[in-house]
Amino acid sequence: MKAAILKSFGSPLAIENAPEPVLGTGEVIVDVVATRVLSYMNEVFSGMRNYALDLPIIPGPGGIGRVRAVGPDATKLVVGDWVFCDPTVRSRDDIVAPDIALQGLTAAGPGGMLLQKHFRHGSFAEQMRVPTENVKRLGQITSDEATQWCALGTLLVPYGGFLAANLQAGETVLVSGATGNFGSAAVSVALAMGAACVVAPGRNEKILADLVHRFGDRVKPVKLSGSEDDDRENMKRAAPGPIDCVFDIMPPSVGTNVVRAAIMTVRPHGRVVLMGGVGMAGGAGLELPYPWIMRNCISIHGVWMYPPDAAGRLIALVRAGLLRLEEYEATAFDLDHANEAVDHAAANGGPFKLTVIRP
Repeated sequence: MKAAILKSFGSPLAIENAPEPVLGTGEVIVDVVATRVLSYMNEVFSGMRNYALDLPIIPGPGGIGRVRAVGPDATKLVVGDWVFCDPTVRSRDDIVAPDIALQGLTAAGPGGMLLQKHFRHGSFAEQMRVPTENVKRLGQITSDEATQWCALGTLLVPYGGFLAANLQAGETVLVSGATGNFGSAAVSVALAMGAACVVAPGRNEKILADLVHRFGDRVKPVKLSGSEDDDRENMKRAAPGPIDCVFDIMPPSVGTNVVRAAIMTVRPHGRVVLMGGVGMAGGAGLELPYPWIMRNCISIHGVWMYPPDAAGRLIALVRAGLLRLEEYEATAFDLDHANEAVDHAAANGGPFKLTVIRP
């Protein structure tokens, strides 16, 4: 089969033939129809992000495809099913605290690296091998629609954060990082889950206005000034009432004062979700005041990805019309132009933008 292979950090992807994956028990082989290219894939491939990857590897976190073969322990999946391949691979011998690898992207700790040795190759290929539990049925779609369905991979990240925070219909949410790719997805997911209001702070007034245009007056934009105290008060004033949940998805380049200003808008007994990259590039810590957390009974949830059942539940939100994949503008490349796709994703990583490879 044809695949795009990362052989060394800092080198282009090599487009060449690779062995077809071999089916085992507890596994599914999927013909990949479409797979998203993350906006920061170039930083992963250059080594800048220092992701744990045992090279050479076929990269690509998840994708949309059709079932080619199933193992003997699959009872619902059949050959030809349209499916989403969830890249979050979990070890099966510890359900309480499983090791995790993101197939085709990175791994967490020594246990995650062990997982990566088997489920190492991702979706930048004509076929991929996926754990059975990671293959989620989509129902009937067309090949053209598969491109848009790649947005699931982006939407699932904030969905996992809101599930961890037990977001309830009618609550007020603040999305810290609302003008980014994952942040804008968080705005749409929160609204789809029934949030009465989403406070959306940011510096880019054009993107803030676009969020209001897309989703209406349930979105309350706030132009950030850079002053931590002023920004905190402006965010509080924008909300129609107390802020029940703050969701942070800021990238590593953002200063901690911006994140802290947003977090400390949450009401007493409120919840905070941390899913961003602040601190990953070094620098000062977040330094939240201990007395404020304790006396206000603040719950802080650090969340990496999402629970195993999240993809199926998110697919149901899309099928119900509560979450619109049509918000995403997609640009597709074939596998021969995978390197061009990586460059395009880096240059076009804004809100509701998708770069997709169609093997």
